[in-house]
Amino acid sequence: MMRATAAAAVLARSSPGALDFRRTAAIRRVPASSRGLAVSPTARLADRAGVDGEEAARRGASVADATLEPHVSASTSGARSVVDPSLAALKGMRFEELESWLVGVGERPRRAAQLFSWMYRRGKLVEDFDAMEDVSRSFRDTLGSIATVGGDLELDSIATARDGTRKVLYRLRNGGGVVESVIIPSNKGQGGRTTVCVSSQLGCAMNCQFCFTAKMGLRKNLTAAQIVEQVVHARRLTGGGGGADARAREEITNVVFMGMGEPLHNVDAVLAAVDVLTDPRGLAFSRNKVTVSTSGLVPEMERYLRESSGSLAVSLNATTDEIRSWIMPINRKYNLERLLGSLRENFPRQGAGRHQRHVFFEYILLAGINDSDEDVERLLEISRSMPCKFNLIYFNTHEGSEFQCSDEATIKAFRRKLVDGGAMATIRASRGDEEMAACGQLGSPDAPEDWKPAPPKLPKPRRMRE
Repeated sequence: MMRATAAAAVLARSSPGALDFRRTAAIRRVPASSRGLAVSPTARLADRAGVDGEEAARRGASVADATLEPHVSASTSGARSVVDPSLAALKGMRFEELESWLVGVGERPRRAAQLFSWMYRRGKLVEDFDAMEDVSRSFRDTLGSIATVGGDLELDSIATARDGTRKVLYRLRNGGGVVESVIIPSNKGQGGRTTVCVSSQLGCAMNCQFCFTAKMGLRKNLTAAQIVEQVVHARRLTGGGGGADARAREEITNVVFMGMGEPLHNVDAVLAAVDVLTDPRGLAFSRNKVTVSTSGLVPEMERYLRESSGSLAVSLNATTDEIRSWIMPINRKYNLERLLGSLRENFPRQGAGRHQRHVFFEYILLAGINDSDEDVERLLEISRSMPCKFNLIYFNTHEGSEFQCSDEATIKAFRRKLVDGGAMATIRASRGDEEMAACGQLGSPDAPEDWKPAPPKLPKPRRMRE
């Protein structure tokens, strides 16, 4: 289904012959305070910061800034540049939206294919309109006055780990700080899988206790254009830009939304970005090679599964509500029964390709927390109730963390027990950890831009405190 921008909606109303563009609006829960109900500071802290009533009362309502509400994305309001809202952000538009925008500015919609080619095709990947060689000068001048193709990001720096993993830092042109993405090269040489891990937010509101990014709180949502630009620039850095030697190209094969932020907390921008990434007329990634990871925002996850052809990964990390509600506070809002029940209803996905027949669970192993034989048995019960795969992940430590990674012997034994029990399970090798580029290590909590106090550190379950 084609989704309209604001310009397309105006066009549809003013042109009888125009196509009927429709888009599904995000459903937002109205807070109790907005419905005229009294909400105590303690209750507000517990609801927003993911703490229990006892802990909220002890702390008071002074630290809860982050909210678990879906945030309205800046990317879907006509796809405007966040630097200069008078300019249209072309990288924030789906192909059909770009066609509609072109008609709205008096141009032929078939120019959309020409623009998509220059923005996204290998050997092009342009950063400004002047580089579009086969576009007339008059049209380039017009575009330069009403639109931008830059993506609203500025390259800040690149740090390279010993294994070749690159952490790429982008400064947001609309201010607020630096967002990070990671290029993970193939470890199998030419022809292997090279992945770019992109961020969808600056910081994160989910307050997962093991995650370094969570210490930032949520500072800003990225637009669809800023998300797409991370992938485009990764292709430039790996030899896909104009003038590069195609023989030396390191092909980006996969995109994962596993960087900074909870992607489905910025669902409108992420849906648009995935559509752009998988459009065969542009970046042309396979829908099976673009994966959005979620901590468990169930309504937004269900919307993503309805509206997107991209793949889904679910960050599970615990097998009981007691542990998951501690290390992943989103579980207090959408517990395991709700999360797993939704996945059982939606998988295997119909007509989405063989790689999306199974739920892809990510499971970070924390010593003495979620790596017991009982955890194995509970994961096996899950595997018997739905088609799924488990990707076991080394915990990458960071300063101030109270958690330790399970040792290698424990991780290998954990996988072996899962496989012996009939489940599909793999171990993800840690990449780039010495440059803080590994899973759960992105972000700069002490950065002064848009600084805010860290979300609360949650107490262990009562039985673990005794």
